[in-house]
Amino acid sequence: MDINSIAKEVFAIESQEIANLSRLLTDDFAKSIEAIYKSRGKFIISGMGKSGIIGKKIAATLASTGTPSFFLHPGEAYHGDLGMIEKEDIILLISNSGETDEVLKLIPFLKSQQNTIISMSGNPDSTLAQNTNYHLNIAVEHEACPLQLAPTSSTTATLVMGDAIAVALMKLRGFKDENFAMFHPGGSLGRRLLTTVESVMKKENLPICKKTAGVKDVIHHITDGKCGLVVVLEDKKIVGIITDGDIRRFMESKEEEFFSLYAQDMMTQNPKTIQSSEKLVAANEMMSQSKINSLLVVNEDQELVGIVQLYDL
Repeated sequence: MDINSIAKEVFAIESQEIANLSRLLTDDFAKSIEAIYKSRGKFIISGMGKSGIIGKKIAATLASTGTPSFFLHPGEAYHGDLGMIEKEDIILLISNSGETDEVLKLIPFLKSQQNTIISMSGNPDSTLAQNTNYHLNIAVEHEACPLQLAPTSSTTATLVMGDAIAVALMKLRGFKDENFAMFHPGGSLGRRLLTTVESVMKKENLPICKKTAGVKDVIHHITDGKCGLVVVLEDKKIVGIITDGDIRRFMESKEEEFFSLYAQDMMTQNPKTIQSSEKLVAANEMMSQSKINSLLVVNEDQELVGIVQLYDL
């Protein structure tokens, strides 16, 4: 048995079913998005079994991309948690068959409270579809399961429809990476977008020297500073930078006169600097564009206050 061929067959079946979703899309999708976008309430998602598991993921994606959302288990809702639903809230009910009893039991309450109800099922003629304001068709012709029993293609289709909702709302809201970072402060993106250079820069025992420093002193400063560079200062102003790479290049190109050189002979003038108040994302972009791994951090008077390096980000 070729195990890899089984995986490829699953990929082919599910990708085809996802592609088929486009032809099932109706005006109800656009109307649903408009209703969610204009709503002043929350977007609450409910579903049983595998549909519920996918519903949790959809709610999490929405909540992290600017749409207040949470998952509500239909069984718990029917036994007291309906109190979480307010009149302004919009509800998404998920059931592949459209006949899941626990989900259908929520409809009378939602209608009595006049909530807008969106359904997601594989049957536009189902009880669920016929009793909601808008219906999103997630019908699949074939499950990837060889027995056509385990939800596979159908759960993937549900997930993709949920992603389409989230992305449509993101674009309507003009949701940007800065907004995403606000909801993900613990992630690498959040850290770069919210943390300032001052928070991570090296600011103690900075490797500095004067223009008249000899080669041996320059090498000592680079070694002691452990930053792979030394900053050349003149009257507290930055006039240049020398990296360990510069040292190696001068050793090769000026071998005979190397030890008679001074810092001013080897330094690169006008090195790249960044304000200490800038965010890490700005530092990362500057390093990437300039193809360097260190930036000199300055204050408002353009005085050296620190060094930030790529591994700090």
